[in-house]
Order: sequence, then structure tokens, then C-alpha cells
Amino acid sequence: MPYSIGIDLGTTNCVVAYAALPEDETVPRDASPETQLLPIPQIVGPGQIDSPSSLPSFVYLPREGEVGSLRVQVEGSSAVFPAPEHGVAGRFARDQAAENAQRTVVAAKSWLCHTDIGRNDAVLPWQSTAEVSLKSAVECTERLLTHLAAAWHASHPTAPLRDQRVTLTVPASFDPAARDLTRQAALAAGLPVDFVLLEEPQAAVYCYLASNTREWRTSLHAGSRLLVVDVGGGTTDLTLVGVDEEEGGLALDRIAVGNHLLVGGDNMDLALAHQAAAKLTEAGHALDAWQSVALWHACRDAKERLLSSASDSDSHPVSILGRGSSLIGGTISTELRREEVSELLLEGFFPPCAAGDRPEERVASGFQDIGLPYESDPAITKQVAAFLSGHVSQSADASSALTHVLFNGGVFRSATLRERMCDVIASWLPEQPEILGSTEDLDTAVAVGAAYYGWSKQTGGIRIRGGTARSFYVGIETAGLAIPGAPRPLRAVCVAAQGMEEGSETDVPGGQVAVMVGRPARFRFFGSTTRSNDEPGTALDRWTETELQESEPIELTLTSDDEQERVVPVRFRSCVTELGMFELWCHAIHDDRQWKMEFNAREPSADTASATADAT
Repeated sequence: MPYSIGIDLGTTNCVVAYAALPEDETVPRDASPETQLLPIPQIVGPGQIDSPSSLPSFVYLPREGEVGSLRVQVEGSSAVFPAPEHGVAGRFARDQAAENAQRTVVAAKSWLCHTDIGRNDAVLPWQSTAEVSLKSAVECTERLLTHLAAAWHASHPTAPLRDQRVTLTVPASFDPAARDLTRQAALAAGLPVDFVLLEEPQAAVYCYLASNTREWRTSLHAGSRLLVVDVGGGTTDLTLVGVDEEEGGLALDRIAVGNHLLVGGDNMDLALAHQAAAKLTEAGHALDAWQSVALWHACRDAKERLLSSASDSDSHPVSILGRGSSLIGGTISTELRREEVSELLLEGFFPPCAAGDRPEERVASGFQDIGLPYESDPAITKQVAAFLSGHVSQSADASSALTHVLFNGGVFRSATLRERMCDVIASWLPEQPEILGSTEDLDTAVAVGAAYYGWSKQTGGIRIRGGTARSFYVGIETAGLAIPGAPRPLRAVCVAAQGMEEGSETDVPGGQVAVMVGRPARFRFFGSTTRSNDEPGTALDRWTETELQESEPIELTLTSDDEQERVVPVRFRSCVTELGMFELWCHAIHDDRQWKMEFNAREPSADTASATADAT
């Protein structure tokens, strides 16, 4: 029996959902599949194997002396595990983050879109000790997906993963290079070559649609504007979905997506760790660097327990390994109180703000660690205000006013945080927006929605039209006399409009452009989430950093059989693959040569390369 499988490759947790595909494709309009969560066998403690419905997105790199015992443990289980010497994923790895932080990879997904280092470089765990064999973000992502693939085959030995309809989710804000790195890791882990990438906020909407196959058409109407606020462990993802009338029915369109915001539950854990560290310092315990990291991870459990509606505890202990034999039990500890946790997280991450407020930009230090580029202002409410400012109106009679909100992500399991976000958004609008969905599926909605998406794609159900999340531009150096000390002016030409559908291609109108061949050259690309009206061929002579954001420059050599040839007149043709990857083809005007530039970060020899070019 074939299945539609949805994989949520989360920053903090991975979840897999699946639904049987119907043999008869004639399915009622309001039908919805019976979706199940995949049990994921994993080490949860010494000598213990369990199969919860989520796999913590942590990878522990064991010491040489630990590999043997770990291998015995996994081989003694009925489950099929990847070899532990390449890293142990899941709950065991998450627990090791507090005790062996220097050997535990955290937030590998966020490193996939980090441009300050080579994305294929072996640098994780970041700033670890010399004895640890470091891994790249791609290797760690592959390791997580390999574990999920093994869990599928353990549960469905007669239904190979390569034969299923698989949908893998990524943040809506992932750039083309990060998407392709995810694709590389997925294929290496055994996913089928025709698997689909789906944006996580869209998957959350699909989960809502699957759970409300009839009701959603009465809750939403033509002209509705739905904001998806997805705050997970490592990122905040914002998406705006519009509802329009089409042929007597309702159609959904993804209107806009926000920037990739590195602020989420991890930042909250770090804020609590800072508070706990101050308490430990007052008690006479000076923490070293790795104790501070361990404290960060220990605070995660305290936050989840104290903010849970099911907990009636007013405080929770936080313990880490101490230094020195005089410590009782080898640990030091303090307590976090529910009241102080709520106050810190509310005022620090969800402060009240006006619709016109914006995240604060601090003056950057001239010397910085090359770590993940976390947001300088963690106020998520201000990030939402900035996102909405360009896409919806606060006017009472505006057709673009925000009407609905859908929350997603583990952070919103807390009723306190969810209610504050609701109150702040409502304060910007003439009418209270309707809150969609339930809080029961916040941890699993993305995986369930992805499974429903694959099922709906086969059965002809409701689809969210979206295409590319941003428009793409190439930087073209203008001709002219050289001026000492001044670069030649650059113009940006739109080569792909925002919303260009997957599997489509288009010619870019405009005059001839010369492309450099036969020697190294630098190619510059830009993207925009705000210039939604630009069409292919639109040329910009000037722009602001908020309008266009430059990708990594691409430094490469386009091949030519003629050693004397330096420039070739070309025309552009853009393509968006079924995976959502952007390709730019340069077609020679006077012959049949063509060069393809693909955002795939496959060239380790060029430190700044984020694409390759193939001549055909």
C-alpha cells in the first residue's frame, strides 16, 4: 500500500506523519485521510530503547570508548539504527547536551542557512574541543533523516521509503542554497528522488484544513487574510495567506513570507540560563564556558514544565555538573520560579508594542564570534509588526486587513505566551482577528499537514498556491568609463517574479547582456520579499537594503571552447524546479550554447560559492 509521508525536520524536534493513499483517486471533496504519527525508536537512557512520536534534533558524537557499548545497545534492540560511530540522534543526544555540550550538535538546520561559514564545512559542534571529530550541518541533517528513514523501514518493512510520496518541510524563509543542501542530505538519507519540499507555515495551514474539511469554508471567506505565526525552537517563521473566490469556490494563495528569524525557544532557554547563572554566581559558583552551555540546555526542561498548563508546580530545579570533588553528588543547582519565568519571557520576547514599532538595531561590535546570527532584538511581537506593515492594512474598511491568525510551534503550547501574542496583534486592528486551529497539535501540525498535502496533491484536494517566496534579481555592471577608486554602477534586473510556480519557466525580456567566459568572474544575485509587483525584465538603478537582499556572490568560471573568447551575448531564461530550486539559464544569442546557474552550494573550492554553472 502506498503512503503519503510528511516529515517535519524541526530545529528542536523531528516528527513523521503518514496516511494511506487511496487506490481509487475519486475522493469526495471534503474527505480527509486518517493520519498517523510514526513511532521513532531511539536510545532514551542507559540500556533503554523507546519509540516516542518525535526525534529530538540533536546529534551526539560519542567518544571512541563509548561506541562499543552504544553499538551493543542498538544491536540488541529490534529496531534498526544507523551506526552510532557516526553520531547518535534523538533523546539520548538531547540529554547529553547538558552533560557533554562540546560533543552535541544543536540546531544543525539553522547552520544550513548561515552564510558566514562554508555551509559544507565540518564545524559542528561549534567551537568544540580538538578531540571531537567535527561534522557539517549537511552531515548532521543527513544523520537525522537517516534515523527517520530507518524508523519508517522498521515500522513498514514491505513499503520502502523510496516508493512513497514524501513531503519534507523547510522554513518558508530558507534561501535556495539552504533548500538544496536539505535536498542533498535527504537524497543521501534515502528519500525518493521525487520528494517535495513544502514550507512549514503552509504545512501548518494544511493541518488546519485537514482537521476542518467542512468548517474552514465557513470560517474563511473571500478577502480573508490569514497570518501564520510559527515560533519553534530555533526560528520564527511568518507567512500571510490570502483567500480569494475562484469559479464559485475559495482558493488560497500564499501572499508573503518573512525573513529567516533566528529567535525562538532556544533564545528563551538562553535567557533563563542567564538568569539561573546569576543565581549560581550569587551562591558562589563561577561557571566555565561549557557549564554555561549545559545550563542553557537544562533550562529548556524547566521552561517547558513551568509553562505547561498541565503543571501545578510553582518552581523547578535546574542542575548541571559541577567542577571539583567537594561538590555533593557532583552537581550544582538552583531553582526557577514560574512567576519569574513568565515575566522574563513575556516582557523579553512578547512585549506590548504598537503597529509602527520595529525591532531595535544595536550598534554591532567590530569583533564578533562567527556563530549563528541570532536577532539582535528578540521581541517577536515587533518582528510580527514589521512583517505585517508591508502586507496588511489597519484600516477598518481595507480589503487587506488581517482577519485570522493561526499559531504553530512548541513555544505556543504556553497559554500565557499565546494569549499575549493574541492581545498584541488585536491591539493593532480595528476588529479582533479569529484564532484558528487548536493547541493540541502544535508539535505535530507540520508533519500532519505535510502528509495531508501529499495526499491532497494526489486526490485533487485544496491546494495553497504560492510559488517562490521572493523575487530574484541579477546584478549587471553598467558600461562606462572607469573612475579611479569607484566601482562601476550596478543595476538589478528581475529574472523571476515572486510567486513563480514550481515546475515553471519563463524568458526574461530586455536587451542583450554579456556574460564573462573562460576566466574567473563574480556573479551577484539579489532577492526580495517585498517587491511583489516586479515582473521579469524590471530593471532597478537604485534600491535600499530592505528592498533587496544580496545572496553570497558566486565566484566561478563559465567554460568556453574558444580560449580567446571573453564575453558572450546572452539572454536569460528562469526556471523553478519542482523542489522549489531557482535556476538561471544563460542562452547564447548567436549559437546554441547555454549555461545553467543553480543555487546548490556544491563547490567547496570557492569559499563564497553558492551556485555552480554547467555549460551544455
